[in-house]
Amino acid sequence: MKRLSALAGLSIALMAAPLASHAEFRYAPVAGVTVNNLKFKQDIFPVSQTAGFQAGIQGELMFPGIGFGIDFGLLYNMMGARTDLGSRHIWAVDGFKDPNFMIHNLEIPLHIRFKWTRMNGLEDYIAPFVYGGPDFAITVAHSSPEGNPGAGNPFKCSGGDLGLTAGGGFEVFKRWQVSVQYTWGMTYIVKTVKLDNMSAQNRQWAVRVAYFF
Repeated sequence: MKRLSALAGLSIALMAAPLASHAEFRYAPVAGVTVNNLKFKQDIFPVSQTAGFQAGIQGELMFPGIGFGIDFGLLYNMMGARTDLGSRHIWAVDGFKDPNFMIHNLEIPLHIRFKWTRMNGLEDYIAPFVYGGPDFAITVAHSSPEGNPGAGNPFKCSGGDLGLTAGGGFEVFKRWQVSVQYTWGMTYIVKTVKLDNMSAQNRQWAVRVAYFF
């Protein structure tokens, strides 16, 4: 079995090598607006969406002739939600008033993408694409809702999370890309301090624009 696996891996590598040598690499600055939410395990206090943004650098490696490729990058992503802690006595006694809780992440997306490139020349003007894959996030900072002095932060961040993203869009004139994507958090990104088992995952819509060189 080990020999068979090794042979299969070698065969894939040999087939991919000619493609990689002819692959087209491009990079682009990218920016977008987001609509974020936090999905807690239990519906203990009201949670609603809030707006954020993201910006960074995106790379694209496409294999000519087959339409498949990968994209990757490094982005700053501001996300969070409106958490009405003051509506519950357990947090109201600590004087928490500011319901907005924001998290600042550095994200590394790694997606497989497919672009329609055989449309009788139409792809030179507009070409649709779809993509999907994991997003790895590292938390670099987060806000602290306003409360009584000494109350501390009612939330504790995990330090990062893993998300799964699916999206699609259009490439215009082989330079501009406009896309819409949705990200499901696969691991928890924040927990409440007072309730040990009260954790939340990220949910995020994003509309992004990139310009490729």
